[in-house]
Amino acid sequence: MTLVQLEYIVAVDTYRSFVTAAEKCFVTQPTLSMQIQKLEENLGVKLFDRSKQPVIPTDIGQHVIEQARLILAESAKLQELIAAHKNELAGELKIGVIPTIAPYLLPKVIMNFTSKYPKVQLSIWEYTTEQIIQNLKIGLLDCGVLSTPLEDKSLQEIPLFYEDFVIYSSDNSSVANKQNISVDDINIEETWLLNEGHCMRNQVLNICKKKTAVNGIRSFEYNTGSVETLKRMVDLNAGITILPELSLSDFSSEQMKKVRRFDKPVPAREISLVTHRNFLKRGLINSLKKEILEITPQDMLNSGNKALMETF
Repeated sequence: MTLVQLEYIVAVDTYRSFVTAAEKCFVTQPTLSMQIQKLEENLGVKLFDRSKQPVIPTDIGQHVIEQARLILAESAKLQELIAAHKNELAGELKIGVIPTIAPYLLPKVIMNFTSKYPKVQLSIWEYTTEQIIQNLKIGLLDCGVLSTPLEDKSLQEIPLFYEDFVIYSSDNSSVANKQNISVDDINIEETWLLNEGHCMRNQVLNICKKKTAVNGIRSFEYNTGSVETLKRMVDLNAGITILPELSLSDFSSEQMKKVRRFDKPVPAREISLVTHRNFLKRGLINSLKKEILEITPQDMLNSGNKALMETF
């Protein structure tokens, strides 16, 4: 039994395909298949049901693969110990970020991080919360930046900051002439929302104290995963939308005139760095945390006078 063989069975479990697993491991499929077959012969059990497509582990295979992930994680910790001893930060850090945070937080973080740590390669994907959770669990991501809490014991959440929600209003909306607004003032019928699958949609519905929304004043429904599109819909089609505060960073003076604030306690969301419970690359992840906190406004670093919205 070798670490390479364990890497191969974990790859097949992750991608549910011998072909894809071989590509990701940078070997030919016959090489990967031969090594897995040798491991199965050595253990005296079949690890995968090859008759199914996509391929799935057998019952005993699931337990073996789970243990293989732990062994590989412990092996990787040895490399981390050596890197820490040498005070060296290098390697790849795979990050998942929800779309309602990525464009407002990452540009500065990436610029600062890459200038300080030139030997680290950042690989970043914009995913929904569910996609990030799934990819953290199977090892395709090292960490995620997303809204919490997630209520998942297999994950570890490291709170970073607390971001207020604000209202972006057209000139003829029901709240256009108000400055500080109660959550009871929000009319869900005139509110533009992100589509299903985005945690911020659920948070906005929680602000409005509704789990469903009916676009009663419109003759169409527009589904988007983009905060920028929500802004444009208000600018061109009236109504209101609820935005995360960081999205105001590039607003023009005219756009800022359309921003309204909530009365206290202000609806807000907790943004955290999320990892698997047995996460690796601690040095890289801690450095990422430090860079995020350095560019975060001071008033976002504590949750005082904020009403934190549930993620789901």
